[in-house]
Amino acid sequence: MDKQTQIELEAAAFRRLRKHLMEDRTDVQNIDMMNLAGFCRNCLSRWYQEAANERGIDMDKNEAREIYYGMTMAEWKENYQTEATPAQQDAFKVSFAENVGDKS
Repeated sequence: MDKQTQIELEAAAFRRLRKHLMEDRTDVQNIDMMNLAGFCRNCLSRWYQEAANERGIDMDKNEAREIYYGMTMAEWKENYQTEATPAQQDAFKVSFAENVGDKS
């Protein structure tokens, strides 16, 4: 497979992942994704921002999130985000400590 085809396939897979998370599974909360997979929609938008910045494109966190989410964070939160339960918060603390090596 040539490099350009690989890039196009990777981009298509990313677009499909974005659609899946932003349109098909809006019921899945970011905290659940973080607890289970160690990344969430915000991570994906940050990676997008970092890729842009590496290529000399000036993009801040809010711009990247709006591009990734297809709306502002305020709109996303209003439409889809629910309050994290104590159990979700506890699981996040454990997951975060395990992922960064901090057991405190």
